[in-house]
Amino acid sequence: MIALILSLVLLLVAPAAVGKAGPEPNTQAPQRPPAAERLLTIAQLQYGGGGDWYANPSSLPNLLKEIRTRTGLPVAERPAHVKLTDAALWTYPYIYITGHGNIRFTDEEVVILRRYLLSGGFLHADDNYGLDESFRREIRRVFPDKELVELPADHPVYHTLYKFPQGLPKIHEHDGKPAQGFGIIHEGRLLVYYSYQSDLGDGWEDPEVHGNPPEIREAALRMGVNLFLYALSQVVS
Repeated sequence: MIALILSLVLLLVAPAAVGKAGPEPNTQAPQRPPAAERLLTIAQLQYGGGGDWYANPSSLPNLLKEIRTRTGLPVAERPAHVKLTDAALWTYPYIYITGHGNIRFTDEEVVILRRYLLSGGFLHADDNYGLDESFRREIRRVFPDKELVELPADHPVYHTLYKFPQGLPKIHEHDGKPAQGFGIIHEGRLLVYYSYQSDLGDGWEDPEVHGNPPEIREAALRMGVNLFLYALSQVVS
């Protein structure tokens, strides 16, 4: 039912209901493109600092395929790649950041990311072992007035389509710590979701890359579908 509702709504709107790159947040959304260009996708964020922003190259194509298959939504085959300074950023409702190394935003990028998120955008940060310290540092620069808070297991993101009664599933070992899902919330809306000590992207990759058992890979894909649907439900609500 949720897939049908979102399909009908999203086919009538531009690919994102986030404000354009203007001086103030909540400005008018970009003009709607032709229908052929209105496929939904996830934009993988290209950042500076030396980290491998391009990590897990098969993960997002696989996730997008599963979203398309399982929900019937008009989803592209490939993710987009975007920098925070690109004008195209404002056409994507969902951006994804991962990697194993250092993230560093410029002062300009900090301002843009804050504006993007407060204007309706959504960021999923996926802890790909080695990302944690720099991500926490940079997101504090974006939102010095807000904290990353652990989301309870009854949060809607864990129940959008698939049910995760224990919250974020554990996909990879990392430091042996439990998987945790953190968020930054503004006026009741989830702006940032940070999947920590889980590594969903590794679970989305081609099966032979990490050799995950089918049930682990399925859990990662189901969580990815939930995140996508939840992010879009915020855009159209």
